[in-house]
Amino acid sequence: MCAIVSIANIQYGIDTAALGGLQTMPGFLKVFGVEDPSSPFGYGIDPTVQQLMTSLVNLGSFLSAISAGLFATYFGRKTGLWVVCALNAIAVAVQLGYTSKSALYVGRLILGLANGYLTTFSTVVLVALFAYYVNFGSIIGSMIDNYTKHYLDKRSYQIPLGCLYIVPVFLTIGLFFVPESPPRKSLMRLRQDHGDELELEWSEMIRGVEEENRIAKSTPFMDMFRGNDLRRTLLAYGMLASQTASGVWFFIGYQTYFFRIAGITKAFEYSIMNACIGWIGVHCGIYAMKRWVGRRSLIIFGALTCGLCELACGIAASVSPNSISTGYVLVAFTALFMFIYDACVGVAAFPLANELVSSRLRAWTVGSVNALGYFLAWDPNIRISGQHLTFCVIYFYLCIPEAKGRGLEELDELFEAKIVEDAKQDVFANREMQQTKNDA
Repeated sequence: MCAIVSIANIQYGIDTAALGGLQTMPGFLKVFGVEDPSSPFGYGIDPTVQQLMTSLVNLGSFLSAISAGLFATYFGRKTGLWVVCALNAIAVAVQLGYTSKSALYVGRLILGLANGYLTTFSTVVLVALFAYYVNFGSIIGSMIDNYTKHYLDKRSYQIPLGCLYIVPVFLTIGLFFVPESPPRKSLMRLRQDHGDELELEWSEMIRGVEEENRIAKSTPFMDMFRGNDLRRTLLAYGMLASQTASGVWFFIGYQTYFFRIAGITKAFEYSIMNACIGWIGVHCGIYAMKRWVGRRSLIIFGALTCGLCELACGIAASVSPNSISTGYVLVAFTALFMFIYDACVGVAAFPLANELVSSRLRAWTVGSVNALGYFLAWDPNIRISGQHLTFCVIYFYLCIPEAKGRGLEELDELFEAKIVEDAKQDVFANREMQQTKNDA
């Protein structure tokens, strides 16, 4: 049931990858671009239009993510997911049915409202799979673009946009099998037991849900900016900000466009390759995080290596701009970047951000954390910068504790006892320092 809700994250990957390919398709550019004989594909696109197509989605995602905690508290997550599935249908219909730029902007904004809520509510247990689902969606989006790139009419962009109906339709159906809170019938079916033990477990679950709802409604929003919770909120903000600082959204959203500008004839195929490489990286990162290293060590290594990949791309483009050899250097280091990012930063940032926040403020904080990530992704000019990752490495090393092997309750105790600086771990030998736990 948790996996059913988590597939919502596929939507973000499909949309981001599909949009990146549309910017190089003559069928799309005939409608929303201008003729440009100097362009490799005969048409150009106004940079303002190009930016707004992506930025308005991030703006919508920011607005929905920051209000997601309030909506979930009073109406429930399940109801919210149904509402945003309907919003998604409206957004896609607007983009398919109209050819004006203003309608495109409205559709992108509404789609952002839907995507922001869809990607906000994943169970903490499966939150590491965010990168898995987004990359899987990127593969699908890139493959659809590759299939429609030869069309010279509206089908070139209408087919990829129409595929944005797929995930919400599956999610809408799947939500009928997902309880808002633990229902008795589901518990009886899962436990195959109708005795006293079932009654006891049922009572405990009811009490737990009621207590969670009471705390959520009685906990002020501003509590996450007070006292010890302020520190936890800032740590979570830093984790999500590191994703934007890494430049990953720039690579995913614009790699196909820049490959074509650089003269790469198989730009769409290379985009599919990079998405697949990133997906493999997610598997490697999840395994490494579970078996070998902690989240903190993994994310430090990933941020450092991603920065070096960006530096290599910048040097190549500066030394020999507009050459085929530079284009292939960009392809190679983009592929390496996608693997390292997804194996390290991608799989570790979301789990850490969700684990570091206060349990009693999780609904409020996670929503605002996601909102910050979307807000920072608004301007592509700040999405990619090697020096940003240098600051991230320093921040991770000095401020982020190791959460591997610790439950949410243990992390709460560490922060309450104010000994989180000692929460280190011998990650390579996979031995935890029990002294910290004992002190807590």
